[in-house]
Amino acid sequence: MVLSKSEFIASLQNEVRILLHLAHKIDRSTLDYRPTPKQRSTLELLRYMSMMGPMMIRYGLAKDGEFDRDAWAVEAKAAEARDFDQTLATIAAQPDEYAKLFAEVTDDDFRSEMTAFDGSKTTRGNYLVNSVLGG
Repeated sequence: MVLSKSEFIASLQNEVRILLHLAHKIDRSTLDYRPTPKQRSTLELLRYMSMMGPMMIRYGLAKDGEFDRDAWAVEAKAAEARDFDQTLATIAAQPDEYAKLFAEVTDDDFRSEMTAFDGSKTTRGNYLVNSVLGG
């Protein structure tokens, strides 16, 4: 992987910092705003962001390469139940969660092959950078 593990974690943590900075500027009266009728509202997007990163990382690190739909559904349901403040608190906890998720990950783990959602073969590092950090 081009980034070291610590650089990758720091990049994820910086994304959380930026997201929280912007989220704190949201006028609470606009939490239900949708750019178009089929798009997520502001609050729905933040709820999704509160669970997407950690869940995508778990998928990327899963040894069996299986996407745990049940775990995703549980996390999505929990996210949907959160209010704005609870959602921001969950996001604020992500930097520590990211460090824990990667605590035992080695460089060899990042270079190991996995199957992405589209069925293509990729390395775990490439998947994590493109789907979590860049996604």
